Amino acid sequence: WIIHRQHPGETMAEFYAEGLVSRLLGLDHGYSVDGLVKDVLNMYTFHIVPCMCPDGSYRGHLRTNASGQNLNREWCSSGTKEDGTYYEAPSLERSPEVYYVLKKMDETGVDAFLDVHGDEELPFNFLAGGEGCPNWSPRLEMLQGAFLQQYARSNSDMQVPIAYEPEEPGQGRLNVCSNQIGTRYDCLSVTLEMPFKDCLSNPDPDRGWNPARSKMLGASVLEPLLYVGKYLRMEGEFWKDVAKDEGVFGEEDKYVRPTANYKSVKN
Repeated sequence: WIIHRQHPGETMAEFYAEGLVSRLLGLDHGYSVDGLVKDVLNMYTFHIVPCMCPDGSYRGHLRTNASGQNLNREWCSSGTKEDGTYYEAPSLERSPEVYYVLKKMDETGVDAFLDVHGDEELPFNFLAGGEGCPNWSPRLEMLQGAFLQQYARSNSDMQVPIAYEPEEPGQGRLNVCSNQIGTRYDCLSVTLEMPFKDCLSNPDPDRGWNPARSKMLGASVLEPLLYVGKYLRMEGEFWKDVAKDEGVFGEEDKYVRPTANYKSVKN
């Protein structure tokens, strides 16, 4: 499952979806697709939501739907009754978009999940993972590390060391989409963020971060999906063996704990 633009003001997410769908369907090449696409389609059944918040987008909202709710806080009930912050979610009244998508996910199951956004503060493309989720494990750490490392090798606009500071163990907010999905289905689940202005790890002073680059980043997500695909539900402790000649991940695929303090990271 790959969903986009929960926050309607983050328009780069829908351009990402356009690049992904165009490559999968061969829309830019007379409906012809390359061999990697064929391999990915043989491995995965894709469920893609190009815009999770069409009503908010139509109204020009930055972060909320027509009911005024931030969809990325609607993936389970949250708050406490004692302080009056409790609310039930998702619901048809507050967040029908999440309600129906989650209902469909329960029908299909989820083996890998991306929630695509834009971030106003960090000038990088990055992934935020499930380190704070109750089911975080060596398996998920290896899958997340290998997925990100391969993404960065496939497209130089993606990078590894910079991201939000990971949540502390057991402190993950389960009303946040990728945390809920990763916990609910015990799967690789990440939030992907893109910058609003430029990507400092691969800057373009003249054009900055733009729709074309968003589309290319979406198209290139197929490489890391193919790379980790056969391990998503593999039994056994595959992460303990990183010998490439045995067909498992290598040292270059290992998880790196990120930091938001990008000025402290050496090139």
